[in-house]
Amino acid sequence: MQITTKFAELERVGVIDIGSNSVRLVVFDGAARSPAYFFNEKLLCGLGRGISKTGVLHPLGRKRAIQAMERFAALAASFDVQSLEAVATAAVRDAGDGPAFCAEVRVKTGIEIRVISGQDEARYSAQGVLLGRPEATGLVSDLGGASMELAAIDSGAVGMCLTSPLAPLRLTDVKGDVDKAIRKEIRGLLSQIGGDHKTLHLVGGSYRAIAKIDMARRSYPLEVLHEYTLSVDQLNETLDWIDSAKDGDLSAFSSSTVARLTLVPMAARILRQLVTLFAPEVISVSSYGLREGMLYERMPPELRRRDPLIEACRFMERSLARFAGFGEHLAAWVAPLLPDDPKVQRLVLAAGLLHDVSWRSDPNSRAEECFDNAMRGNLGGLRHRARVTLAMALLHRYRKNGKLEKYKKLKHLLTEEEQIVAQVIGQAMRLGASLAAGDANVLRKAKLHQSTTHLELRLDPSVTIYSGEIVETRLHELAACMGCQGIVKVQ
Repeated sequence: MQITTKFAELERVGVIDIGSNSVRLVVFDGAARSPAYFFNEKLLCGLGRGISKTGVLHPLGRKRAIQAMERFAALAASFDVQSLEAVATAAVRDAGDGPAFCAEVRVKTGIEIRVISGQDEARYSAQGVLLGRPEATGLVSDLGGASMELAAIDSGAVGMCLTSPLAPLRLTDVKGDVDKAIRKEIRGLLSQIGGDHKTLHLVGGSYRAIAKIDMARRSYPLEVLHEYTLSVDQLNETLDWIDSAKDGDLSAFSSSTVARLTLVPMAARILRQLVTLFAPEVISVSSYGLREGMLYERMPPELRRRDPLIEACRFMERSLARFAGFGEHLAAWVAPLLPDDPKVQRLVLAAGLLHDVSWRSDPNSRAEECFDNAMRGNLGGLRHRARVTLAMALLHRYRKNGKLEKYKKLKHLLTEEEQIVAQVIGQAMRLGASLAAGDANVLRKAKLHQSTTHLELRLDPSVTIYSGEIVETRLHELAACMGCQGIVKVQ
């Protein structure tokens, strides 16, 4: 494998992120606009531990990081990674032996490490948020082991980017009033970045660990961390709990490693001051960050403008469905039954693209697998309520009563209107797929027309042969959930 520092294309590409706390290899594959994680491994080396005192990388952390880099180079070669880029952040950037570390890695692995500035780190993290949510606005805070980055984002554009040594590994060495020092630093940063930002986007392992604790404490039914949102009051309750937690309490409420959890109390103190001084209306957690932001930077503008959810669903349909391309026709056929709302119609299209990707599964488990595809899948640009709505629509595609034990725990996240929307999408797809199988020409000659009292399936005479008891039964089921009666008409 030829190791390069530029991505030739957005397929099977690898990124090594050498942070102050962890060293991670991520290999991306799949849809260019919404890449999937082909491989993801990290080692908590603690390169930045003690750096504020010693000025050099932690000796044991350095040894472990070099061993990890040798392993990652071998893995990337075995995966046939087309291009591999390695970047180092605050610890290597600030350490006196940072250049020597990079030189040793180059000799042992052939990998050229690019040491990026704090501003570049902030920009990449912000672009990572935009990869998952192109329309996102607000302030991005990326908290690492030895630095914190802030970046303003507004409707797809990254504004001012700032960096600060404010971070858990450094603050453990501060004497005196730590909270006062944190407040002073954050005030200075916020005075520079300006703007009226309503949303605070959290990036980084320590923030994610705090979010996991919040989810566990509240018995939150959805396991997906990406796009998890909290109110300021909700977050402060969890930060209070972390402040008073005893040894062992954190691990009881989080699956994060012990090494990560040791940073959580200080990260919680930083986050408390940031939220107090910044005063956002909502806090949103992003699983995307620097590594995804590096991919985003290499995307042409046309690709950036595409919807990450729809692109991921199209990729899944091409890879897994029986009738690639039919999903979009099915969605267009279903769409007139739903409100003319872009958010709703987007879910209709996503559901249509995903409706057949589990066809190889056992029929008795197909509904649950479709549900899980939406609930657990790597689908960017999908907030939690929309994710549950999409999953419920796919559940109804294969199970008319929509009953599933795991769904009961999630149902309260949706309004009654959203539940009805999901049911109509699913039942309409069930009807359309039964009628046409995978033939878009049949759908073109079969129209659904809704009145106050009836739902008519109007068939062209040339496609009446495709009708029958199964189709009529599913028409009646769809009509019932819409509060009317189903009728088949040939015209």
